[in-house]
Amino acid sequence: MKIAFSPCPNDTFVFHALVHGLVPGAPKFDVTFADIDITNSLATKPNGPEVLKISYAALPWVLSNYALLPTGGALGRGCGPLVLTKNGLSDTNDPSLLSGRRVAVPSERSTAYLLFRLWAAQNVPGGVGEIVIMPFNEIMPAVRDGLIDAGLVIHEARFTYPSYGLNLLVDLGSWWETDTGLPIPLGAIIAKRSLDLNSLAGWIRSSVEYAWANPEESRGYVLSHSQELAPEVAQAHIDLYVNKFTADLGEAGYGAIEALLGRASDEGLVPKVDWSLLR
Repeated sequence: MKIAFSPCPNDTFVFHALVHGLVPGAPKFDVTFADIDITNSLATKPNGPEVLKISYAALPWVLSNYALLPTGGALGRGCGPLVLTKNGLSDTNDPSLLSGRRVAVPSERSTAYLLFRLWAAQNVPGGVGEIVIMPFNEIMPAVRDGLIDAGLVIHEARFTYPSYGLNLLVDLGSWWETDTGLPIPLGAIIAKRSLDLNSLAGWIRSSVEYAWANPEESRGYVLSHSQELAPEVAQAHIDLYVNKFTADLGEAGYGAIEALLGRASDEGLVPKVDWSLLR
């Protein structure tokens, strides 16, 4: 069975047991490591992998062919995307700074970009200027070097951006939580509807539970795919993004997803969602 997820520590931690034959009854998996922009695209292809990690923002485009699984994804509090600028560009965190500016984002259909668009509509007079799609690991150097005016970053950038001499303009996760009182839906695990979805969800949940029970077993696998990260940064990444919602979305998780996609749909940013296909 083909599966695609990112090489980020939270994904390699979650799926280590599943792809290494440590989950009883699970089939063998052929892994593709890919940035979120690529997996969002793969999910739209007729011959896409059976199982993928994508952005929740991309879900409305693929729900007819893929089902959302209730386990394995990234959703939580205090873990949202950040908007960064170069130190010295502004002495304040005034959102109007972005009016007419060039902003890099990690994917056109990323949850980060969707949150950014919802926030900018309320806070950036006249809107931003040019949006530049860029692999997430290239965004902070581009902001630092003045190639773009601001960057929308995800993942371990939350822990490492000060080392690039960058300034936090806004934490979009904090904005979303304050605005809605809900956790932030970031990355979804989806699977083709032709599969045995209950068994697949059970195998992934077992992989999450195995990782929590045996954290040392996945360490080498995690670090081999995040070689640019110090071990303590990789662990902080796991601690933040792998939480109770990773084991099971629950009503709170589904409620957050419905709030995000419902608001985005009302604003015309994503297609209308057939809610009967979500659960």
